[in-house]
Amino acid sequence: MIQIVTADGRAEREVISAMRARAAAKNAEIEAAAAAIMEAVRQEGYAAVERYSLQFDHSAPYEIEKEKLEEAYAACDPALAAAMEHAAANIRDYNEKLLAQSRQWRNPDGGMVGRVVRGVSRVGVYVPGGTAAYPSSVLMNAVPAKVAGVGEIIMVTPPTENLNNAVLAAARIAGVDRCIAVGGVQAVAALTYGAGLIPRVDKLVGPGNAYVAAAKRLAYGSLDIDMIAGPSEVLVIADESANAKYAAADLLSQAEHDKLASAVLLTTRWDLAQAVDAEIVRQTGYLSRSEIMQASLRDFGCAIVCRDLAQAAELANEIAPEHLEIMTQDPQALLPAIRNAGAVFLGAWSPEPLGDYLAGPNHVLPTSGTARFFSPLSVDSFLKTMSVIQYDRASLERVHGQVAGMAEAEHLTAHANSIRVRFEN
Repeated sequence: MIQIVTADGRAEREVISAMRARAAAKNAEIEAAAAAIMEAVRQEGYAAVERYSLQFDHSAPYEIEKEKLEEAYAACDPALAAAMEHAAANIRDYNEKLLAQSRQWRNPDGGMVGRVVRGVSRVGVYVPGGTAAYPSSVLMNAVPAKVAGVGEIIMVTPPTENLNNAVLAAARIAGVDRCIAVGGVQAVAALTYGAGLIPRVDKLVGPGNAYVAAAKRLAYGSLDIDMIAGPSEVLVIADESANAKYAAADLLSQAEHDKLASAVLLTTRWDLAQAVDAEIVRQTGYLSRSEIMQASLRDFGCAIVCRDLAQAAELANEIAPEHLEIMTQDPQALLPAIRNAGAVFLGAWSPEPLGDYLAGPNHVLPTSGTARFFSPLSVDSFLKTMSVIQYDRASLERVHGQVAGMAEAEHLTAHANSIRVRFEN
């Protein structure tokens, strides 16, 4: 089912080019439609939000009362509720250990300098509705924001006829402050500009369809966003010790997302690549989303046989995948060679879905090669910092000539004067 090639300088280039081409594809009509709605909400406010909500979702926006969250939690399957509580605890623990602290210290001049760390004031969390409702995304987006000390978390989700109980239960577990039934571009626009019962936020996170992604792109600058997510992807590095059954299952776990998802195997053994391919065929036969997986693997699936693990690591760094699994005899030994990946999973017992749901690190990850410069969502994503400076007279006197001299070199005489007036007789 997947193409097997040997790394020869050409075959692997084609794989990388195909993955990058997925990210480059944009629909001009979607961009234009999103821009029109964003502008209408900017100019008209809540009236436009309500109009589009009625047009697309057949319901005006409304507040989802806290009692509804409690009811949803009570109605949730107990095993699922327990799993979500466990996941939230792990996510909270992981982010608490990462939380940056405010610091102040004396610099060599004797002045006090430092940094104050604050959570942003208000965050919006977009949650898709219908069949694309993912309670795990509520936890992954809201819990780190809580740990960061965000003042208010506003969750928006489309006003479907029957709101997803698991999503509402997850909102209750994560400590979301307000839930508003509004979706689509109009929800993004309302959170960007503020409209009626929907407040303006400082940052917007969470997945959505192509229209929501386009709207987030347009909103960036008026507020901060998590990232523009592309199609999902997994890359598995495997040596002769790898279990073909496990590798195939993990490749399929991402291929099932959509037809643009990418699943790549980098291995040092041709026979392992063949065994993984055979397992993919076998396992696809009993999985529910086989048509999607087959299309994904046909167009964006590949096994590349590398001369050694060093070459595999270099290719992985160039691809910079969203998810990178290392199934080798000693996965920790290869980790120092990995520079670019959203999340790294070490060993046969760390499958990618563990990170999607429960381990603690976030499943909101950079895609389409952007792991070269972007990082996963975390508590850091919801923090901002302020620098602090406090000199006394003696500290400033030691350096005042240098400061004034640098200012004059830039022809900013008022800057220099601001320093010198403090030491005039």
